Amino acid sequence: MTVAYAKRLRGWRFILFNVVLGLGHMVVLFNVGAYIALLPDVAGDLGGVFPSFGTWGQTYFIIALALAFPIARWLSGRFGDYRLFIAAFVVFAFASYLCAVSQTLWLFIPARIVLGFSGGITLYIGQPLLLKEYPDQLKLLGLGIWGLITLMPFTISFPIGGLIADELGWRYLFYLNIVFALAIAGICGSLLAGRGFERRYTRFDNIGFVLLALVIVSMQTLLNLGNDFDWLNSPFLCGTMIVLIIALPCFIIWELDERHPAFSIRLFADRNFTIGVICLSVGFLLIQGLLSLLIVQLQVLLGYSSFLAGMVYLPMILLAAPMTVAMHRLPKSLDVRLPACLNLLGFSLTFYWLGLFDDPGSFDQIFWPVLLLGFFLGSFFMPLTRLTLHGLSGSREIRAAEETGFLRVVAGAFGITLQGVMLFQRTPLHQLQLADHFGGRKFASIDVLQGFFSRLEAFGLDKTLVNGRLLTLIKQQATLLALNDAFLLASFLFIGLAGLVWLAYPTHQPQHPTRIKELGDIQAEELMVEP
Repeated sequence: MTVAYAKRLRGWRFILFNVVLGLGHMVVLFNVGAYIALLPDVAGDLGGVFPSFGTWGQTYFIIALALAFPIARWLSGRFGDYRLFIAAFVVFAFASYLCAVSQTLWLFIPARIVLGFSGGITLYIGQPLLLKEYPDQLKLLGLGIWGLITLMPFTISFPIGGLIADELGWRYLFYLNIVFALAIAGICGSLLAGRGFERRYTRFDNIGFVLLALVIVSMQTLLNLGNDFDWLNSPFLCGTMIVLIIALPCFIIWELDERHPAFSIRLFADRNFTIGVICLSVGFLLIQGLLSLLIVQLQVLLGYSSFLAGMVYLPMILLAAPMTVAMHRLPKSLDVRLPACLNLLGFSLTFYWLGLFDDPGSFDQIFWPVLLLGFFLGSFFMPLTRLTLHGLSGSREIRAAEETGFLRVVAGAFGITLQGVMLFQRTPLHQLQLADHFGGRKFASIDVLQGFFSRLEAFGLDKTLVNGRLLTLIKQQATLLALNDAFLLASFLFIGLAGLVWLAYPTHQPQHPTRIKELGDIQAEELMVEP
């Protein structure tokens, strides 16, 4: 027999609970960004694999984190919020230990998957666990604080992760995870000891969830392994494609006929929801993919240290945090299609600016567009979130928020590998064009190579050394041009998304919504921007 025990925490216990819960949220989100700065170090230490192999640890982590969302709702009803929260952090600590002691990818990747799944459960449970301790008149304040906590790790995790890699070694990220996770679990367990809960017996769509996992994991596996194993020339990837082709229609048919689906496809009948999901998912795919690609290439291609590469993104926080607060104060009567369109055009301008990067040694050439990127990142989620949820209420609104967050997170994982695919495909093309240009094969009257050789040989350099240096230079510049192509393509895609938002219905809302409606809207909005 279960007993509901709803007495709220007071005084220093309430403050400590807020701090610990916020810290737990930041620790999980910190592992998303910090790992990107560690990626070259991880790849080199785990058997000296290619950096693309190290990317698997990030993409599968994010996929597992997203897949935790649908099942977390059912688990919390079955076992209680705080019990599930504490258990998830204990598992998080154990998975971190396995990551820290891994010597090969064969242990590291499964451990990262468990780490992501347990972390995803804590992200989903954290918000309702926090709101239960706030009185009704202060719940809006609690959600506002939660929103700032959500954004902070995305900007500061890159430089801190780089600092850990340079000064302590990448394994210390996971050792620190163990300390924080066990401390969070212990303190929350002490503060909420004896807290009862009302058990909810609800049906969980096991088949739908398994089919959903098969579809998402199959797609991610194809993207992860495609470049390195020659796509469908690999028997394993052919088998993965067959699984995807079978699982996808089965998933759609099953979910359309299911009364309590793991993923409600029927929501896509709503025009605003569909357009909002497309803009949020494609936009985040481009943002996450390009930021991950740039920080890795700054280290691998241009020789930046992990810390210096992470510092490139630190300016984002200067404008991202204020803009996040400002966006929460958008008047309900405003048609959010306008700020959403302006934001997407701003991303287009910023990525076009980054696409002109041509000086490997110029740190300030990256600083200013990244500073501007923080402005648009802080204003990215809220207008599109309101556009997506417009016209929905009650359980459909919460369900739409959960599914949008899920799809956006999955799109971020896809973006990391898709941008790597583009770099892999475009680099040889630019390398060939540069070689033709320098070798005089493109324009017979221009032989840059001969003059280059003559000048270096005049300084006493051996011809073999000159050839090697020139080859290295061509490879570097070809990769840099391919990186620019990725940013320029994203710039044009954001223009398309900016036009797409105007196909949605206007989003004018009442000037003075009820407190319950306002609280529900903000709770759903924060849920959508969770990881």
